[in-house]
Amino acid sequence: MSDRDKQQNNGELIDIKSLIGDADGGDFSLDDIMAEYGRPSQSSRGEAPIPQGKVVAFPGVRKPEEKEEPSQEPPEEPPEELPPEPPAPQADESNITPLPRKRGALSTLVRDLNQMADDYAEHMFEEDESIDKAEVRRLERLIPGTDREADEEDRVRRWRPPPRRQEPPPPDVAPGDLARQYGKGLKWMRTRVLLVFLLAVLALAQTMAPLTGLAWPEPLDQPRLQCLISTGLLGAGVLLAMDVLLTGLARALWLKTGMDTLAALACIFTLADGVLLTLSQEEVQRLPYTLVCLAGLFFLLHGSYHKRCALRLSCRTAAASASPYRITLDPEKWNDKDTYAKWSGTQEGFGSQVQTDDGAQRIFRRFCPLLVIGNLVFALMASTGADHPERLIWALSAMFTATSAFGGALAYGRAFHKTARRLAADGAALAGWSGIAASRGGCCVLITDGDLFPPGYVELNGFKVMSDFPAERVVAYTATLIRDSGSGLTTLFHNQLRSMGGLMRNAGSLQFHEGGGLSANIRGDQVLVGSAAFMKLMKVRLPQGLNVKNAVFCAIDGKLAGIFALSYTLPDTVFPALESLMLEKMEPVLATRDFNLIPAMLQQRFKLAADKMAFPGVERRRELSNPDQEHDGVLTALLCREGLLPFAEAITAAKRLRWATRLGAALCCAASLLGMALAAYLTSVGAYTSLSPLNLLIYMLTWLAPVWFLSGWVHRF
Repeated sequence: MSDRDKQQNNGELIDIKSLIGDADGGDFSLDDIMAEYGRPSQSSRGEAPIPQGKVVAFPGVRKPEEKEEPSQEPPEEPPEELPPEPPAPQADESNITPLPRKRGALSTLVRDLNQMADDYAEHMFEEDESIDKAEVRRLERLIPGTDREADEEDRVRRWRPPPRRQEPPPPDVAPGDLARQYGKGLKWMRTRVLLVFLLAVLALAQTMAPLTGLAWPEPLDQPRLQCLISTGLLGAGVLLAMDVLLTGLARALWLKTGMDTLAALACIFTLADGVLLTLSQEEVQRLPYTLVCLAGLFFLLHGSYHKRCALRLSCRTAAASASPYRITLDPEKWNDKDTYAKWSGTQEGFGSQVQTDDGAQRIFRRFCPLLVIGNLVFALMASTGADHPERLIWALSAMFTATSAFGGALAYGRAFHKTARRLAADGAALAGWSGIAASRGGCCVLITDGDLFPPGYVELNGFKVMSDFPAERVVAYTATLIRDSGSGLTTLFHNQLRSMGGLMRNAGSLQFHEGGGLSANIRGDQVLVGSAAFMKLMKVRLPQGLNVKNAVFCAIDGKLAGIFALSYTLPDTVFPALESLMLEKMEPVLATRDFNLIPAMLQQRFKLAADKMAFPGVERRRELSNPDQEHDGVLTALLCREGLLPFAEAITAAKRLRWATRLGAALCCAASLLGMALAAYLTSVGAYTSLSPLNLLIYMLTWLAPVWFLSGWVHRF
């Protein structure tokens, strides 16, 4: 603002003050004020004064404390009373235009004051409007744009279910010890799986022989002997899968009934049915459901084998590093969204989480008790209720065999094994179902300097120190500010300073700037460290024709002191890692501390989709990447390698495994429910032919197919 404008504004203020000072009510009498408002005073109307007790104070006018002296003029005589006149006809007021009221001196003064105040307010922001537009454009070009979180009133709070009652967690055993426990007996378990499969093939041959016209040689053609052979095959299968069957029965005692419990009960009732058929005096016209039970045992044992292999592999991967990276899903971390964070820690909690029940077991233990009750009720209705008590064991065998879905153990076990094998190649291990289940709410993922450029992918190509400054001093100043900022370049500059025999300094008043730089005081020197755009923003002169794409500049007391040329090499694994995150609808949040890593640089130099990434302000980025911040207690995964690929694959695998497990468990529940309904109807009418072992096997395999393909798809990303 020029001096002339200031004098003009001061003059207007003086005029206004003088006008306000003249606006004193002392020069105006009560008659003038009453006349201004269109009301004649008592003296002008010639009315007699009202007694003191009936006086109503005029608004804004204080009642005088002293009584006025009585007037010396003689009182006027009262007018003569006249007869009342008839009321005049009322005119239509809607067609009457009121005459403008004559303004008095006080209203004119108030109007002038308001007009002058409005004129002054119009000129208050002339100084802001006079800002140089070129300077504004320069600041917008040099300062990168940042993303801000929604305001408190604009945030949509996501509904969260109330916390469930948590079971006491298993003991937190070291991952290495768990890996040895899970590895015991794996080879024998694999052999048992093959032996049960061979038994199922023999049972299939026994069932298919009469349908293909083959005749058994004597005495194998006897029906009772065939029932005995079938019962013996099932008994051998039960012995081979005794450990998983006993586990299923033990789970029922702890009120955690699962598909393995139904399989164990199906084998028990089928064995009883085979023994009764063998000992029966009547003619035997059918075989027990040995074929279906052996096939169910094969898939149950096969799924359990896959799960043990996955647990062993995950524990071995977690034990590979004593100080791995921990992945946790922190609630409402960024913009009120649950955000994945990677931070350095220990193996604490991993051994406890991997021993908990998986997602399929948690669904089955709520649904399978209803199936058990339904099987018992319908079996009693089909036998005792229909006056056929001899059908009870057959009905129980058919009901429990039809409801023990083949995919119960494969829905999680096979999918988990395939996912664990892929993650183990990248040095990642999922920490059980607790962290996998929480992946439903994950919407964002924090990406730091080390995720994009791990150690070794940023190199110092050389540096140049201006002749006015010592080299050791410039390198020490630059390394000190980068160390205090927590940037990913700390190790690089520390190694360079150590090779020169220099020492770090103590910096004071460290500040972080949105323009991409740092400022601090070191031994009385004002030090600036940042990018070329930051130096231009701080009006530090740079050499003419400078063509360095990525560099760190250091200025001391406003003069350029050193230039450090850097070479950034983006790992090839970053592109598929970001693609997998975005396919899962995850929003990357750049929580970088290296001032060179801005969206414009990543998009122009490396062709990354930086427009789909959130870039908070500098202070918010420091909060999100603070190594001392608090994290959620539930562990999602452990990482033993650097880079973005293990981080992204662990998150993607957790989300896909959760979805596949829940969908597979839902398909198993649907198959069991429909199988119970069909078996209840067929046993009630005694349809032995329709409910034959071969037909029931085809039904069970039909429902197994989607679960099998789903568990084999989960790791393909």
